[in-house]
Amino acid sequence: MKVAVLGTGIMGAAAARSLLRADLTVHVWNRSVAKAQPLAVDGATVAASVRDAVRGADVVLVCVFDTDAVLDVLTEMRESVGDAVVLQASTIGIEGTRRAAETAAEHGITLVDAPVLGTKQPAEQGMLTTLVSGDPAAIERATPVLDAIGARTIRVGDRVGRASALKLVVNSWVGTLTAGLGQSIAFAEHLDVDPALFLEVLAGGATDTPYAHLKGAAMIEHSYPTSFSVDGVVKDVGLMRAAAEEVGVADTILAAVEQVFMTTASNGLGSDDMAAVREAF
Repeated sequence: MKVAVLGTGIMGAAAARSLLRADLTVHVWNRSVAKAQPLAVDGATVAASVRDAVRGADVVLVCVFDTDAVLDVLTEMRESVGDAVVLQASTIGIEGTRRAAETAAEHGITLVDAPVLGTKQPAEQGMLTTLVSGDPAAIERATPVLDAIGARTIRVGDRVGRASALKLVVNSWVGTLTAGLGQSIAFAEHLDVDPALFLEVLAGGATDTPYAHLKGAAMIEHSYPTSFSVDGVVKDVGLMRAAAEEVGVADTILAAVEQVFMTTASNGLGSDDMAAVREAF
C-alpha cells in the first residue's frame, strides 16, 4: 500500500514514521520542504509537490493547519489523486469540514473525515485515537493506515463531518481542563502553597487525571516543549465557538478559555506547548 502524507508538522511527521514502521510505502509533502526532508532518512520519499505525492497513492493522509490549507491541497491533488481514499485529519471544525466535503465532491475525491486525538508522544508511538466518519467502504480501504497511526479507531457515522463535530467536543474539554489547571497551579504559587501538594491531593481521587500530572509538572517547571501549541489551541477554540454559535449553545466558558490562550500567545508563547497557558495567570 502506498500512502501520501500531506503536512509534516508534529502530527504528520509522527504519522509518517508510524506508517513506515508498518512497512507501508510512504511519500511525504510539506509546503516547507525542509520540514519534510528528515523523513527521507526514515525511508519516506519526499515529494516536490502535492500532485507528485498523491500520484498512485491508495490512501492520502492530510495533516495541515487550517481550512485554507486543506482546501488548497484538495484542489492541488484533484488531477492526480485517482481513486485514493483521502483521510482528512486536520482540525478544521464544522464549517471547514463542510467546505472540504464540497470541494472533494466537486473534484470527485473520496473524502473521509478523520481527525485524531492525541499529542506528540502518542503520535510518535502510533497510539492516537482516530475518529472517522464517511463512506464505510472507504473507511475499510483505509484500515491499514488507521491501524498504523492509532491504537483506536472510533466510527462516528456515515456522514462526513460527524467525526469533526466529536473532535470539537473533546478538544473543548481538553482546552478547559488545561486552562483550569494553569489557573490552579498559579493560584497555589501565589498563595505560597507548593503546587506539587495540589497534585498530590488530586492523586487517586475522583477528580484526578493523569493529564493533570503531566501538564501540571510542566507548569511547575515553567518548561513547555511543544506537544500541541498555544496557537493551535487558539485556532481550535475559535472553531468551537463558531460551532457553538451555529447550534445555539452558550460559549461562556469557551470565550474565557480562548481569552487566556490568546493572552498566552500575545506574550510570545504561541509556539510553546499549551501548558504555557499557566503564564497567562
